[in-house]
Amino acid sequence: MSIVKFNVLTVPEDAGTTLEERFAKRAGLVENAEGFEEFQLLRPVEGTDKYLVYTRWRSEADFQNWLQSRAFQQGHAEAARDSAQAGHGHGHGQGGPAATGSEIWGFEVIQHVKAGE
Repeated sequence: MSIVKFNVLTVPEDAGTTLEERFAKRAGLVENAEGFEEFQLLRPVEGTDKYLVYTRWRSEADFQNWLQSRAFQQGHAEAARDSAQAGHGHGHGQGGPAATGSEIWGFEVIQHVKAGE
């Protein structure tokens, strides 16, 4: 079965909009990656400052290949360049960094249920 990766981003309250705008402009590069299955950006609604970037992959190897890909590097370079052009420096959004921390959580999908199944 698939594997799931969560990039857990610690985002100060005033930086959520900046983070969301960056992901909206992400140019869709991941969608064409070999083994990519799904992406979701999850906004916290209560009790946490953590955004979750959810991706699902056919295999761990596909995920690792994405991390090493030119498309991944290009997408992150564009985000840094856009921030620098806006006068915020590398990796910074309006008023400072959009995220102050990041960690990757990985899971193997062992059950998957869809509506109507």
